[in-house]
Amino acid sequence: MKRSRINEVIKDMEALIAEHRFEIPPFAKLTAEEWQDLGHEYDEVRDNCLGWDITDYGLGNFDKVGFSLLTIRNGNQKMPEKYPKPYAEKLLMLYEGQTAPMHYHWNKMEDIINRGGNDIYITVYNGAEDKSMLDTDVTVHTDGKTEIVPAGTKVCLKPGQSITITPYMYHDFIVPETGGSVLLGEVSMCNDDENDNCFYEPIGRFPEIEEDEKPYRLLCTEYPKAR
Repeated sequence: MKRSRINEVIKDMEALIAEHRFEIPPFAKLTAEEWQDLGHEYDEVRDNCLGWDITDYGLGNFDKVGFSLLTIRNGNQKMPEKYPKPYAEKLLMLYEGQTAPMHYHWNKMEDIINRGGNDIYITVYNGAEDKSMLDTDVTVHTDGKTEIVPAGTKVCLKPGQSITITPYMYHDFIVPETGGSVLLGEVSMCNDDENDNCFYEPIGRFPEIEEDEKPYRLLCTEYPKAR
């Protein structure tokens, strides 16, 4: 992705967050220049990959397949003594007509919440240890309601609604072609993007960046070492 597009997406997500009156923490507003002078007091942000994460999954077609995320809090299973939080929280944005690929998590349980804007559709399947997708009914939990649905059901979340994604539950994200962007929340167990994402089709996670302008915000993988 071009840096100019990443900058534009972050600004769009900031505007959507403000529209829905969600306040974000100070570290999410730091500039690339400000990060250069920060010390070990911000190690939790660096070590736990807090902050902005814009990805096209290496496909080079962000407007069709992509995701924008802001990790607000997260524990760290590699350093549990230093970072004992057993939970994480994110904000996510998808543009109208945008999708995110089918995947499951081996360990993480998460709630996906529609915080406002467009509807979001989440397709659900049961997954197996060998990464196969099963043609079996799926148990779905949405806002205190439990139901059994056929494999491949698209669960629609309107603003205010949520779904619980359990380990080995394949899920994707689909936004209608009209109706604007959607702001999602995620409340989950600790997040580990390096080891706990199983994509149904082999795919990248972080984008290759073409530096055509200065970064507006650093991504969570770009923080300089502490001074």
